[in-house]
Amino acid sequence: MEVEVEVISSDTIKPSTPTPPHLRHYRLSFLDQVIPPVYMPLLLFYPQTAATSSFTQQHKSNNLKTSLSQTLTKFYPLAGRVINYVHVDCSDAGVPYTETRSHCRLSDLISDPSPSEFIKFLPCEFGDVGDVPLAVRVNFFDCGGVVVSMAISHKVADAFASIFFMNCWAVAGRGGMAMWRRRGWTGRSYSRRGRWPGLTPELGWFVFTASKISSLIDKCTDDSSPDLKRPTRIEALSAFVWTRFMASAHSENDPNKIYTLLHAVNLRTRANPPLPDHYFGNISRIAITVPSMIDGRPKCYEIVNQVRGEIGKVDEEYVRMLGEGDNHLNTLKEKASMFTKGEMVSLNFTSLCRFPLYDADFGWGKPVWVSTAPMPFKNLVVFMDTHSGDGIEAWVNLKAEDMAKFEADEELLAFVSSTKGAN
Repeated sequence: MEVEVEVISSDTIKPSTPTPPHLRHYRLSFLDQVIPPVYMPLLLFYPQTAATSSFTQQHKSNNLKTSLSQTLTKFYPLAGRVINYVHVDCSDAGVPYTETRSHCRLSDLISDPSPSEFIKFLPCEFGDVGDVPLAVRVNFFDCGGVVVSMAISHKVADAFASIFFMNCWAVAGRGGMAMWRRRGWTGRSYSRRGRWPGLTPELGWFVFTASKISSLIDKCTDDSSPDLKRPTRIEALSAFVWTRFMASAHSENDPNKIYTLLHAVNLRTRANPPLPDHYFGNISRIAITVPSMIDGRPKCYEIVNQVRGEIGKVDEEYVRMLGEGDNHLNTLKEKASMFTKGEMVSLNFTSLCRFPLYDADFGWGKPVWVSTAPMPFKNLVVFMDTHSGDGIEAWVNLKAEDMAKFEADEELLAFVSSTKGAN
């Protein structure tokens, strides 16, 4: 459904307690600096229920602003400004905060979601990456429902850290407070400012139920090797989505191109000793899989085995080598060069499954739905749990011509229970 959004107020939320002078210079780590300068959108949908009917719009507004201000005291870099993608000036410039109103019902929007409409709920223009680490927009509906959306710069946080911040903000909204701890990564500076001018990919929403995922796991299991571990949900979905992307958008292989799968890998649990969940920043890297294209395209179980092997290489030794920097940077430069020249066609996967997406309760209940929105990336797939927790939503960013082929793929549609394109 088409939604009209009216801006009713704009504000700047600053930390409730000024940031001390000795914390004003927040240096971005080597891992922060190799991340492209993009925002990561996250939208949380809260319905009005009988149990929360006493919470007025003004109450929710005041609560969100006050708790955000309190949380920024702990996450003070988010209230600063990014300088040259090298450090954050933590001078408490504040977070842009906008409130809007839509004259429709939240339930109507959720029952017939249109990914392209979600752009209207974002706190910043599509692809507008400036020096602001965090921006927030809150949309109120006539029915009393609310959408809380935020966009965090990938320069200062990965997906895990972003969700951790959101949940800390919600804890503050309920009268609590949580601490954060920045990471201790070292390494010389390297800034890769990889933007894609003029790129406006389309976003598609595809839902896989638990039964369909189970069938895909069976499909991706190598029966000839019974000793091998069965694929995980994400391994099976990644392999399947990649095969359908290749079959639809790249039906004819170009021998001059390299086709890859990229998976974001959380490093916190792979360090020695493991890093706490509350380490904030970009504590993640990517595992690159190049499926063998000999004798046609590989089967799903072959892709699963290769993906598992590459992710397995992101181990304790890999994390230790990151601190030395040079070898890893040289690899990044080589891969970036191949991407720029068009020699590499990558489908990028990020999984937010099993993350506490649905825990953000500001005092009027947990969200009924959590989603993302279009991002200035092509060939990006974000996996998110359904509200029930047993299914998975795949949010797919592709070029318009590739999306038209992908969402019409019959084998894909045979495993998808719900689908919604960007138009």
